[in-house]
Amino acid sequence: MVPWGSTLSLWLVNALNQGERAARLAPRVLDPAERRRAAAFSRLEDRRRYVVAHVAVRVLLGARLGVTADAVRLVREPCPSCGAPHGKPAVRGADAHFSISRSGDVVLIGIADVPVGVDIEQVPRPEVVAELSSSLHRKEAAELAAEPDHTKPVAFARTWARKEAYLKAIGTGLSRDLARDYVGTGLRPGTGPPGWALGDVAVPEGYAGACALWARRAVRA
Repeated sequence: MVPWGSTLSLWLVNALNQGERAARLAPRVLDPAERRRAAAFSRLEDRRRYVVAHVAVRVLLGARLGVTADAVRLVREPCPSCGAPHGKPAVRGADAHFSISRSGDVVLIGIADVPVGVDIEQVPRPEVVAELSSSLHRKEAAELAAEPDHTKPVAFARTWARKEAYLKAIGTGLSRDLARDYVGTGLRPGTGPPGWALGDVAVPEGYAGACALWARRAVRA
C-alpha cells in the first residue's frame, strides 16, 4: 500500500501470486455480471487478471466500509457524455470512490473518499510509441519527439498512464480526446487540469503508473 495524503490508498497486487486465492473467493465475492464477464475471457491470463482485480477491490472496499466483500454493491455512474449508465464504476450507497487498472501481471487499485483514477501501463515497444504519439497533446508529442530513442518508450508510458488516470477519474475514459489535456512527459507531471492532483505511482520496473485525485489543493506524489 502506498498512502497518498489522508484520503487515498493505492494498492499494487500481483495477479500471478494472488490468482489461486482470488479464484477460490470469486464464486462468493463477485456478482453475477462479474462472473459472466470473467467466464467470457478466452485467455486464462486475461481471466486471472480480471478476477484478481475485482476480488481484490471488493475485499479492500469491504475493509474500508466495514462490510464483507460480498456485501459491496457496485454500480455504473451515468456517462458524462450521454447520461447512459455505463460510466465509471461506483459503490452504491457509500461515500467511497475507486479505480482499477490492469497491465501485464500487475493490478493497481486506488480507493478514496473523493473521485480518483489510476492507471498502470507496461512500457511499450518503440513501434507502438511511434504509432500513438500523434494522438497526444501537441506539447507532449513535441516533448516525446525530443526524447532520446532509448528513453522514449518509458516517457510515453508515464504520459499515457497520467492521461488515462485523469480520464478515468473524470469518468470519460478514452472517449475524451487524448490531445485535449496536457499532463507532461517528464519525470514529474505537468500542472494538470485545475482542481485535480496528478502524480506518478511507484510500480515495478518495466511499468509506469499514475493517479489522479480530486483536490482543491494540489498534491504531489
